[in-house]
Amino acid sequence: MIDYTILKKSRKSYARLGIVKTPHGEVETPAFVPVATLGAIKTLTSRDITDTKSQIIIANTYHLHVTSGEEVVARAGGLHTFMNWNGPIMTDSGGFQVFSLGFGRDFNVGKLMKFFPGKDTEYVHAHSIPQNLKITDEGVYFRSPIDGSALFIGPKESMKIQEKLGADIIFAFDECTPPLSNKAYVRKALNRTHTWALTCIQAKRSTQAIFGIVQGSRFKNLRIESAHYIDTLGFDGYGIGGDLGESKETMGKILQWVIPNLTERKPRHLLGIGHIEDMEPIIKNGIDLFDCTAPTHYARRGTVFTSRGKLNIRKKSFLKENEPLDPKCSCLVCQTYSRSYLSHLIGSREISGMSLLSYHNVHYFNSYVGLLRQKIKEGKL
Repeated sequence: MIDYTILKKSRKSYARLGIVKTPHGEVETPAFVPVATLGAIKTLTSRDITDTKSQIIIANTYHLHVTSGEEVVARAGGLHTFMNWNGPIMTDSGGFQVFSLGFGRDFNVGKLMKFFPGKDTEYVHAHSIPQNLKITDEGVYFRSPIDGSALFIGPKESMKIQEKLGADIIFAFDECTPPLSNKAYVRKALNRTHTWALTCIQAKRSTQAIFGIVQGSRFKNLRIESAHYIDTLGFDGYGIGGDLGESKETMGKILQWVIPNLTERKPRHLLGIGHIEDMEPIIKNGIDLFDCTAPTHYARRGTVFTSRGKLNIRKKSFLKENEPLDPKCSCLVCQTYSRSYLSHLIGSREISGMSLLSYHNVHYFNSYVGLLRQKIKEGKL
């Protein structure tokens, strides 16, 4: 189980400072949660996770299930022992893959749209069916990306998998809707999510903390209804999931609808959102935890985040620069290597270059959230 304590509430916004106590340590909130899909933050070691100021990570239930499998992890003693990291761990439920491998793949869209069709061009209707998986009221039928075999995950299966993985915090199974859905489809998916949330509560046998997920897309009445319902089930905390509309402004409105309808003394996690520019707005709207693949995703492609903005280190002009990536950064990479060397590694497609940039980016994200925590302490946020 976990314990959450609110240390300070802002007088300027819904931002707050807190401590989440887990069986594997404490997390100062607000906190960024790096994504360790398969029990590893891509290109980094477990020691690097600590050295980059990471307090807690989130692993992926679906992908661990379809690769080595939860039985392998369980025999090793759970994820903490398996990956040799003794800090707090979350596991998602597999609900995001219902979207990403379904309608997300069909229409090549993410949780937030770079473009957004008008009401007359919504693609997902009440009777729409994704091409690559089958969603039923009992759960979801997938095809393994490894060997194409059929597999089924519903709320009971998700609980069993996550219990064997052994994370400190697990999530209820849900259906994450695409931002192209009309209200009729979102209502249908929301009813499933609510039914599955109750099943997860009833099926869970472990002492792990469990977060329920609020859905409802961009529809105010559905988001509020979902927040009210999830709040009644006795979850240890909340995830805010699903698509978040056509813009960051819409995302802010969704949070403003949801947060006041959740029990204040429990932590709130925004699923899959956490770019640098997102952090201050979502924290001001009352979010305590948030995860995102951005730091490692960008790093592997040669982009680094600095106090002067993003840099594309693949540009040959950086081969002439012997200064650190960011003179204001205290991470090992900035204290040890030059832009020239790092540009050389990335240009040569050296794996070590991807690792070093990932290390810097994760450290930078965690440091940035640390500055935002300090702002709350000082009454500036």
